[in-house]
Amino acid sequence: MNDQTTLSDRADALEEKMSQELDYILVKSRLYSLAEGDMGPAVNATAIMAKNPNARVLMGDDPRLPAMPKEPTLVDFFKYRFGPAAHLLQSARHAVKAGLSDNMVLACLLHDISTTGFIRGDHGYWGAQLIEPYVDEEVTWAIRAHQVLRFYPDESVGYEYPQSYIKAFGADYRVDDYVEQDYQRMRNHKWYMSGRMITVHDIYSFDPTVKVELEEFTDVIGRCFKQPSQGLGFDNSPVAHMWRAMIRPAKYL
Repeated sequence: MNDQTTLSDRADALEEKMSQELDYILVKSRLYSLAEGDMGPAVNATAIMAKNPNARVLMGDDPRLPAMPKEPTLVDFFKYRFGPAAHLLQSARHAVKAGLSDNMVLACLLHDISTTGFIRGDHGYWGAQLIEPYVDEEVTWAIRAHQVLRFYPDESVGYEYPQSYIKAFGADYRVDDYVEQDYQRMRNHKWYMSGRMITVHDIYSFDPTVKVELEEFTDVIGRCFKQPSQGLGFDNSPVAHMWRAMIRPAKYL
């Protein structure tokens, strides 16, 4: 196959080949359907299989997606599952230039991985949970906290409420009660400034003209991210299933 063929073209070719050999039934998760405003029932896989003896639900790898290594690393997820990561890479570079610790550089690099690879809503909470077994507690706390602290200005570090939020959410937007309650708990925490530093280096990292490569942070990842030898998703950690969900997002059960 031509080297210039896009991932989308290759996925289409694989899907066509698969459909000729065996008809797979793709059933969206309920969360996906709800996000589409769809309250209807899921695809009736049993009825489809009754009519087509070759039909099967998808229980393995999805040929539409890039194949993941057998023992996937964090870098593999950046390459093959996370969406565009320019913002995360810029944020991490900002942290390096500001002389922040390796842990905080890693926190800036990973602060939005739930948005880019998993779930948008409450992304700080989800992102912190995803990495909790593999990083120092400060990193987890900071990523969880940035979800909350970004809504609150802090003059001591020059952080103002983002103008982009006014445009996106409206001038009359008010945070949910649980966010305000978490802010009151977080503002006097010993790692408050760690979470705050993510918001500081977050806000300045949306320049589409700046190109940053993941390789700049290979050493930081190696020093600060405890990569399981079995691969993310296969190490029997409390969050392994979450990483597997990103590997096989269309898996039936």
